[in-house]
Amino acid sequence: MKTSADQKKAYLFALLAVLFWSTMSSAFKITLRYLSFDNLLFWSILWGMVALFVINRWGRTPLRLRQISKKDLFSSALMGFFNPFLYYLILFKAYNLLEAQEAGTLNYTWPIVLVLLSIPLLHQKIHWKALVAIFISFFGVLIISTHGNPWKLHFTNPLGVVLAVGSALFWAVYWILNMKDKREETGKILMNLFFGGLFLILYFLITGKHILLPGWRGLVGSVYIGLFEMSVTFVIWLKALNHSQDIAKVSNLIYLSPFIALFWIHFTVGESIHLYTLAGLIFIVGGIVLQRITEKKEAEVNPHHHF
Repeated sequence: MKTSADQKKAYLFALLAVLFWSTMSSAFKITLRYLSFDNLLFWSILWGMVALFVINRWGRTPLRLRQISKKDLFSSALMGFFNPFLYYLILFKAYNLLEAQEAGTLNYTWPIVLVLLSIPLLHQKIHWKALVAIFISFFGVLIISTHGNPWKLHFTNPLGVVLAVGSALFWAVYWILNMKDKREETGKILMNLFFGGLFLILYFLITGKHILLPGWRGLVGSVYIGLFEMSVTFVIWLKALNHSQDIAKVSNLIYLSPFIALFWIHFTVGESIHLYTLAGLIFIVGGIVLQRITEKKEAEVNPHHHF
């Protein structure tokens, strides 16, 4: 039975996780000044693995190599291919091409992409209200990608937009795969990072690019991203969910993240926050919230029906 003290801990953990995640757009953009997008991914994966290895060793159910089955290896290889390999490789490239506020906000469309993917992959039906919510969110994408001129349909950086939204697709695929995998989280994510790192090394070999030792600025940035984007913050978020009386109470706090991110982007990266970015973000988050409300109401009416 969860107490009010547990709920207070849940809120503290959740807000801490949201705070860390809200700094990531700034961390990506700043660190990319000192490292190429693929080198940034390599070093971030490495530090993330180190952190998760330590956390997993100290946990109640540390990963045992002898207990890892072929199915576990295949699952981790598949998930590692989508995240961190494909997801971050594409996302970091998008941050190279776009302003941090654009790339970060466009990437936030992944909950809507998740709903769309749930139709073919999870065989779920979608309510017409959810379709309206999806339209609202993608109108927000249109506002941002056209720099506030959605009716002219003139995209200022089409490749950057495609990569930012495309990264949301890969994250959504990873999310669905992760939902079906019931293994202990820290060990599972550690294995995903390991396989993602192997795929990245293969990428370097195929492309002929080189893994370069970063300078101190690139090193600090990659350590920060590896710890607070790829490893430690997930553990903090899991603690929030475990302490909460109702998962929805802490899950809804995640909507604060993209708005707080704009604050960090302005004061650390130095970008002027455009009105069209804020307007687009409101449409995107508004659509996601509407979709979640629709999903909840449908579940109350029919527990076997989703979306």
